[in-house]
Amino acid sequence: MIKLVIFDLDGTLLNTISDLAGSTNYALKQCGFPEHETDAYNYFVGNGINKLFERALPESERTPENIGRMRGFFLEHYTQNNTCLTVPYPGISELLRELQHKGIALAVASNKYQEGTEKLVRYYFKDIVFSAVLGQREGIPVKPDPVIVKEILQVNGVSANEALYIGDSGVDMQTAAAATVTSVGVTWGFRTREELVENGACYVVDSPAEILELSGRL
Repeated sequence: MIKLVIFDLDGTLLNTISDLAGSTNYALKQCGFPEHETDAYNYFVGNGINKLFERALPESERTPENIGRMRGFFLEHYTQNNTCLTVPYPGISELLRELQHKGIALAVASNKYQEGTEKLVRYYFKDIVFSAVLGQREGIPVKPDPVIVKEILQVNGVSANEALYIGDSGVDMQTAAAATVTSVGVTWGFRTREELVENGACYVVDSPAEILELSGRL
């Protein structure tokens, strides 16, 4: 019986790519580097913001100093502009409300920095109670390390076989496998069905309604 559903944030609950691209391009411009088309960011995100900056920078400029400069400009801009174009994916709000109504605990496990994760969850899902909302924190390894998922399991007093982990990328599928949690890959996010399958997705779904059905069947 599924007692807990853990969601990735970017590309799973929220389509954040346009705001992430806009703020990263702002940081690149401030640092004197070329910008990228929004679609390119589908493959830059997913491993935390420092990795995002590293991928966005020209290969010869991927130094700790430049990543640090990028981080400062990005956070300044993104903090003010992270809800301009971001939206929940169709059917997500209804899914969360229905899972909550069924008494299933909900949580978020993201590689987005903690403050940004908390802000977006509060802003877009005001009527949803999450048992844990965890993002990238100092001293805590990012996904696919399973520590963040294991922390959520512990907070909820739930075993791995009573939880689902929902995400849109290979990193998410690897995270679930490392935590021995059943993984569900979603096809509406930033990555492809092929990536999800190649990285061991237990299930792949094309709509939020399928997650609701799956949670009641397992």
